[in-house]
Amino acid sequence: MNIVVSSSTAGISMRSPVRWKVVWENELRLADHIELSDFFRKTYGPTGAFNAKPFEGHRSWAGARPELRVIGYDARGVAAHFGALRRFIKVGDVDLLVAELGLYGVRPDLEGRGITHSMRVMYPVLQKLGVPFAFGTVRHALKEHLTRLLARRGLATIISGVSVRSTLPDVYLKLSPTRVEDVLVLVLPLGRPISEWPTGTVIDRNGPEL
Repeated sequence: MNIVVSSSTAGISMRSPVRWKVVWENELRLADHIELSDFFRKTYGPTGAFNAKPFEGHRSWAGARPELRVIGYDARGVAAHFGALRRFIKVGDVDLLVAELGLYGVRPDLEGRGITHSMRVMYPVLQKLGVPFAFGTVRHALKEHLTRLLARRGLATIISGVSVRSTLPDVYLKLSPTRVEDVLVLVLPLGRPISEWPTGTVIDRNGPEL
């Protein structure tokens, strides 16, 4: 899951109210993509120039393109973003329909509430998609942060000891078309309990990361 949580608070004043909007991909206008592209470059850029590169050319997605977005707006524009995409993944030997979560970004002034608020807005929408689970991957460095904000609140379960195999979004002559990552897996039970999540040490996306 493309996810960035900034630790900078420079230049941040009082928080303004955030308006959350659920948007299907076909509903986005050109101006929306331009605004989101700028938001992602500024949000992902501090973590490395390569992380901001996919959002050049007014592109508002990095790998797979989401079908559904939850976007937070305030007086300064886009404040937070979460994307979702229904897809089949393979957990061990089991094919499983999930809503993959990704493209998460939040401005520094929403730290501590941006992800929980966006997840609470997203959750009832995910329940209407007819999928048993929502799924995402995150870096190990974010385990404590996500445990505090999601797992302890009962919104998600974090699974470790799993490798996730994905395709690259583009073809590079000097790189393998697939990559395998040792990451944390984030699972939100929707139509089925977490006890029914398949066991397996390898998850195949069979496509690029959201």
